[in-house]
Amino acid sequence: MSTRSTEGGTTGGGAGGERRPRADVARNRARLLAAARELFAERGEQVGLPDVARSAGVGMGTVYRHFPTLADLVEAAAEDRFAGILAHARALADGGGEDPVLDYLRHVGEVLEADRGLSAAVEALRGTPGSAPLGRTRAELEEAVGVLVDRSRRCGTLRPDTTVADVHLLAGAISATVRTGSGPWRRLLDLTVQGLRPRTGE
Repeated sequence: MSTRSTEGGTTGGGAGGERRPRADVARNRARLLAAARELFAERGEQVGLPDVARSAGVGMGTVYRHFPTLADLVEAAAEDRFAGILAHARALADGGGEDPVLDYLRHVGEVLEADRGLSAAVEALRGTPGSAPLGRTRAELEEAVGVLVDRSRRCGTLRPDTTVADVHLLAGAISATVRTGSGPWRRLLDLTVQGLRPRTGE
């Protein structure tokens, strides 16, 4: 089986000639995303593909092979951010702790606070406020949050009628507070999460 030498090529070796991405291609994509995330955090929507190429130390051809447009890069960076949030939610679902929903919401707030610039870039791209995950990432995040809701109910820190939609509602409120700078999101979380606590006698 032959191996193609240009980026974007594949190596053989799988059953039936199945091809897989070359490791350096994956590394370049990860390097570009890391550089983009850092630049978006610093400069928000005032970032262009040449800026990312310089920061990542690659040529524009490499950038275009992975992200043909700035919109592609912004959406990939947003997906990468929520992939991290998803990984944290799954870790909470598998781990200990008596209040996983609160831990999850606090983590969401911390990530968005550190990532205001990316949120601004996503808003500029989509033309709407907010930067909620889309597609498969959203579905997987909803599934993971569902596990957290079930665990928190069993721990007695969550009302029995609490839904995944309720948790997303609070996450959206935190996102809006962070995005607009309208107040301390941690205070908002402390106040609103009390509405999710079991009532006396439940």
